[in-house]
Amino acid sequence: MCLMAHPDDCEILAGGTLALLSKKGWKTHVVTMTPGDCGSVDLGPQEIATIRRKEGAAGAKILGAQYHCLESRDLYVTYDEATLRRALSLTRQIAPTLVITHSLVDYMIDHEQAAMIARGVTFGYAIPNACPGPIARGSRIPYLYYADPIEGMDVYGDPVVPTTYVDITGSMATKRRALKAHASQRRWLMKHHGMDQYIQSMQEWSAMRGGTVGVRYAEGFRQHRGHPYPCDCILEKQLGKLITLGDK
Repeated sequence: MCLMAHPDDCEILAGGTLALLSKKGWKTHVVTMTPGDCGSVDLGPQEIATIRRKEGAAGAKILGAQYHCLESRDLYVTYDEATLRRALSLTRQIAPTLVITHSLVDYMIDHEQAAMIARGVTFGYAIPNACPGPIARGSRIPYLYYADPIEGMDVYGDPVVPTTYVDITGSMATKRRALKAHASQRRWLMKHHGMDQYIQSMQEWSAMRGGTVGVRYAEGFRQHRGHPYPCDCILEKQLGKLITLGDK
C-alpha cells in the first residue's frame, strides 16, 4: 500500500518500485488522502476532483495497482480522529505487508500529515478496538518506508539520505506512463509553478538518485525501524540485486 497525499504523488515518488512489486505478483494499492481538489486555476473543486480521481485510477492501473481516495481536501489533510478512522478502515481491508508513504518532513503540510497518518494506521489497524470491522487473519504491523521528500531535502535545505535505493531502470517507462496519466496536474504546474517539465523533472531526480548508487534511475526510501516495526529490509528480499542499502 502506497499512502500519499495527492493523486500523482505515488507515481512521482514510488511508481517505479510499485511497478516492480506488481510485476513480481504483489497486490498493490495506491491510496491518496485527497482527490486533488485544489489542483486547478480554471475548474472548481468538484470538477477538478472528478477529473483527478479518474487520473489517479488510470495511473494506478498502469502500475498494476488499485486506486483508493480517502476524501480529505487539499491543504486540509489533518491527523485527527475522523481522518484516522477512515484510514484505519481502509488499511484493515487491505491488510498490507508493506506501506510506503511521504517523508515525515517535506515541503508541504499535506505530505507530512499523510506520513503521520500512515504511521498511525500501520501501528493501529490490527488492534481490534481501533475501529469497527473484521481483521484479516495474519494482520500485523507492516514494513514502513518513507519516500524521498520533494527535491530530496528537508525544510531546512539539508539533504535527506535514503537507507534504501531501488534500481527502477527497468520500470522507468512504466513510471513515466503512469505519471503522464495525470494530465491535469501538468497543466496546473505550468500555471501555478511556471513549470513545463513535469515528466522531465521526475526523470532527472530519478537519474540523480540512480547516479548515487551507479544505476541509471533509482528511487530512495528511508525505512522506519523503531519499535515494534520489522527492521529487516523486505524490499531487498523481494527485489534482490535491484536494492542498494545506503546505510551499509
